[in-house]
Amino acid sequence: MIGSLDIAIICIYLLAVLAFGWMFYRKQTDASSFTRGNGRLPVWALSLSVFATFVSSISFLALPGNAFAKDWSSFVFSLSIPITAFLAVRFFVPLYRKINSDSAYAFLEERFGRWARIYASVCYLLTQLARMGAILYLLALPVNSLTGLGLEQIIVITGLLVLLYSTLGGIEAVVYTDAIQGILLISGAFLCLYFILSKIDGGFGGMWQEALQNHKLSLGSFAFDWKSSSFWLILFYGFFINLQNFGADQSYIQRYMSAKSVKDAQKTVWLGGLLYVPVSLLFFLIGTALWVYYFQNPLPEAIPADQVFPHFISTELPVGIKGLLIAAILSAGMSTLSTSVNSSATVLLTDIFKIETANSLRFLRTASAIMAACSIVAALLFLGVDSALDVWWALASIFSGGILGLFLLGLLVKKSAAKLAVSIGLVFVLWTSLSQMFPESPWAFTLHPNFVIIIGTTLIFAVGWLLRKKD
Repeated sequence: MIGSLDIAIICIYLLAVLAFGWMFYRKQTDASSFTRGNGRLPVWALSLSVFATFVSSISFLALPGNAFAKDWSSFVFSLSIPITAFLAVRFFVPLYRKINSDSAYAFLEERFGRWARIYASVCYLLTQLARMGAILYLLALPVNSLTGLGLEQIIVITGLLVLLYSTLGGIEAVVYTDAIQGILLISGAFLCLYFILSKIDGGFGGMWQEALQNHKLSLGSFAFDWKSSSFWLILFYGFFINLQNFGADQSYIQRYMSAKSVKDAQKTVWLGGLLYVPVSLLFFLIGTALWVYYFQNPLPEAIPADQVFPHFISTELPVGIKGLLIAAILSAGMSTLSTSVNSSATVLLTDIFKIETANSLRFLRTASAIMAACSIVAALLFLGVDSALDVWWALASIFSGGILGLFLLGLLVKKSAAKLAVSIGLVFVLWTSLSQMFPESPWAFTLHPNFVIIIGTTLIFAVGWLLRKKD
């Protein structure tokens, strides 16, 4: 359990976050200041904000849990980021800066009509709800181990804190808080790895040798399989998800629009995206080190993989360090949550309801509060799952609904039967999703959940391309 010093550190951190959000409250004079900071935010802050959006509690806890239970196959996801960052810098950033809209989905309405904008917006909101639920749930695990508070209580308290500072300060509070939280979580991860290695026989070298002998550093099977997480599946899944992040995710597009220029926006993508690759490797090292430590010092009882890291923090770290690590984990979760809350509110304003300018700032604050409250409900639904990372990846594949395929059609095809292409893609998504729920049914189509976004996106684009109309 934690001591009074740990509690003091955590309380100071949380109060500082709230105070930081309040600092920006009076700067929010209109919708533009709330959603893009009037386009005046610096590269360093935006880059760290993009990075912090990548590194949620999903990364801080689920990646070590994944490496502990399996191997490094999930790290392949990060290897696709340099490719997708290049494509974003080359095509997507100039496009959005030219359109100059607060919404990522205004482009779809220009190309295909109002239906495309609504479709993409709804899919985005569903994806964000699933993501926020996974993040809040994973964030609650270590706090539960350290304090003894119930998971439900922690989820509600943390969700309310995010609600307050993201609603008060708008995008500026979110970005600058993300930047500080990003630095804190990197420092916390290095600190924790140091303490784990210090307790392993042979230190880093001993850990590495033990992991090699037990195949814990494997990047997965290179055989192509429709039903298992092979190297190629995760690589392609990472490519599609990260391309969708950089090219069709409101959270990232808002940062492009908050930069001072096109070049600054492009630097934001490169710096923020590429920083995630070595940091995600750090999290896999933590998971592998935990496995070696508990291989040498067996756990007294079975613990779910996602809870091994919190258990180590609770039982092995000294007083004071526990508080710092909990603050780092809270940073990882809250930075991504606040980003999702702000971007979801922007989508509700610009794409769904189209509120008039006079009432837009009030609506944005109300919508932020509602989305934060919904994230609490979503997190409660994650209670009891075996692997939050696997559940999140599956939901992301389903809810994304082939948005990327529609964006690619808009970019590369002048005229296309987009409605038919999306309809066919949605039928495929529903079919494969129902097949997962009812695998014994005669119409079931067994497919790894991560293939849904890959095939759904490709199907939408392929149908749209084949049915393109000539001028």
